[in-house]
Amino acid sequence: MTINCPKAFLNGEWIDANQVLIPATDAGFMQGLTVAEQLRTFGGRIFRIEQHVARLQNSMSIVGVKTEYSATDLMDAATRLVAINHSTIDPADDLGLSIFVTPGPYAAFGETGKPLVGMHTYPLAFHSWADKYTTGQRMVIVDVCQVPETCWPAELKCRSRMHYFLADREASQKDAGARALLLDQAGWVSEASTANVFAYFAGTGLVAPPQEKTLPGISLAFVRELAMELDIPFVDRPMRPEELFRANEFFLCSTSPCILPVTRLNGQPIGTGSPGPMGVQLLQKWGEHVGLNLQDQAYRFRSRVA
Repeated sequence: MTINCPKAFLNGEWIDANQVLIPATDAGFMQGLTVAEQLRTFGGRIFRIEQHVARLQNSMSIVGVKTEYSATDLMDAATRLVAINHSTIDPADDLGLSIFVTPGPYAAFGETGKPLVGMHTYPLAFHSWADKYTTGQRMVIVDVCQVPETCWPAELKCRSRMHYFLADREASQKDAGARALLLDQAGWVSEASTANVFAYFAGTGLVAPPQEKTLPGISLAFVRELAMELDIPFVDRPMRPEELFRANEFFLCSTSPCILPVTRLNGQPIGTGSPGPMGVQLLQKWGEHVGLNLQDQAYRFRSRVA
């Protein structure tokens, strides 16, 4: 192994991360048949690993992939990998963790083999969201729709994400730097590329699209817990996009940045057009749970060399 090279896990082998090679004949490469989870650490500890591994196994079940690794095996390997790689970075910094599984060789090439199970860590890209805690994220409602449930169930977390790429490309063409807000086939608010969404309405509380219609976000589930602690109502119901223009605050919720305020949608301000107090309160409460000031950490490491 190369000295100071991050380590990775691939089908039971502990190797240098730069030696993780996916065969060109693998079904995950050929057809995008990869189920995966993106996790992160707080203070070097993996956040909600049990829930992530359970969701991964559910995705594996949906696509019919079975491996030799139990949930405990996967969690043990992930914990060991993070411990190894976190020991080589600033103790105040944190890591992203990717766990992925493919069915193995693509049958059309006449090859056989077992599924591919891999894990690797990476530096969190704090530079991509640190400033947005205070400036907010711009979003655009795009024509690209969420994948309908007749194609695959919303609970499947996979890397077949061409629609996300095209949606964000459309959003950026309309408003440079904006991200896409996807609707479902019926025109209801669905999610963003790689993020759940939720809104705050004074007098109502927090509102998110129905859980059965979107990827069951682990970070969003944690926001529900925080809302309960803070005695803030949280409901799941269908939302039309025009409702969002009447929201006091609107948010993206995902693994790495946790909660990001959305301050403009289709060029129009949400609420005051600046991050509001509800987002600040939720982010502060999240930080209390994980023992970090999330905004300070992002600012501190946004300029580090990855």
